[in-house]
Amino acid sequence: MYNVSHITSIVPSIEKTYVVGEKNPLFVSIDFPQLQNDTFLRAARGEETEHVPVWCMRQAGRYLPEFRESRAGKDFFDTCRSPEACCELTLQPLRRFPFDAAIIFSDILVIPQAMGMDVQMVAGKGPTFPDPLKEPEDLQRLQAKVDVDKELGYVFKAITLTRHKIEGKVPLIGFTGAPWTLMSYMIEGGGSRTFSKAKRWLYRHPEASHMLLRMLTDVIVEYLLGQVAAGAQALQVFESHAGILGPVEFQEFSLPYLRDIARCVKEKLKDAGKDIPMIVFAKDAHYGLEDLSQSHYEVVGLDWTIDPRSARERTGGKVSLQGNMDPCAFYAPKERISDIVKKMLEGFGTRGYIANLGHGLYPDMDPESVGAFVEAVHQHSKQMIKQK
Repeated sequence: MYNVSHITSIVPSIEKTYVVGEKNPLFVSIDFPQLQNDTFLRAARGEETEHVPVWCMRQAGRYLPEFRESRAGKDFFDTCRSPEACCELTLQPLRRFPFDAAIIFSDILVIPQAMGMDVQMVAGKGPTFPDPLKEPEDLQRLQAKVDVDKELGYVFKAITLTRHKIEGKVPLIGFTGAPWTLMSYMIEGGGSRTFSKAKRWLYRHPEASHMLLRMLTDVIVEYLLGQVAAGAQALQVFESHAGILGPVEFQEFSLPYLRDIARCVKEKLKDAGKDIPMIVFAKDAHYGLEDLSQSHYEVVGLDWTIDPRSARERTGGKVSLQGNMDPCAFYAPKERISDIVKKMLEGFGTRGYIANLGHGLYPDMDPESVGAFVEAVHQHSKQMIKQK
């Protein structure tokens, strides 16, 4: 189903660089700088580490003055299409904080754009689709087969450039939105409290819903493989709107496609001799934790509504865990942040765990609080590991 034979020829045993020519994407053999800190990758695989690795969702974001300065007066998606700008924004938080991983600056909605939909970032409103999908007949407007190299090559170029500019300090994470989350935006036309228009499709047009989810899955698989070929060392799948679904709908319209993505990506990468850890983050899907732990991902990301010890028990040691500090805890004094981190680490334990937030950083957060969080994770986890 997935035309990725080029991956097996371009990613055998050494790292590759993705270079886009004027007309056709080309893969050439250029070594990336050697990785110096693989703590995040080892933790993702459940291996022992010297400290618990830490990174933050939306760590490249508006809470940083330099981010706001770089983005001032520029269209959001124009920035996403600039490899140089994405590279700079990805590196900014690493200059401030000793994170153990970086995540490429981009957006999940580049996929609907690649499929032919117009998406705009409207000030004060967020992502907006001027002409959303209204009825099943509208699926005919979408590109049935997306050439990801052509439509999303700018993301691949940004990943390759960043891999070189990051100089091996930490691994680089690539990512995508999950099918249901993307579908909900494409039908709602933007954000929503209820996502009732998208859920209407699930109940009224289940066949068309599955058709759209399958179309998105096909593109996502190709897109993730392209990110790995470009230099991504781990992949995260964001099912940000999982909590909009109940357990029954999650089982039908989300989980099967999350599984297919991981299974298909891993099969193709295995053929290419690549072993790339994958993370699934299904926000508010606490009811699906057991299923997510058996969905072919090495890591399950958690929001702040799940108790760490309960999560360990329910996943049965099958996967590593990531999360799950409440972002609003960053409004607390630094000493309190340290205490919260310590309690979180005690709940998860230090092996098979990646410290993160239960959602992304908010724009009004103090960068010093982020620094306090990173410092506390490293300090407390090192002490806990020594005391074992």
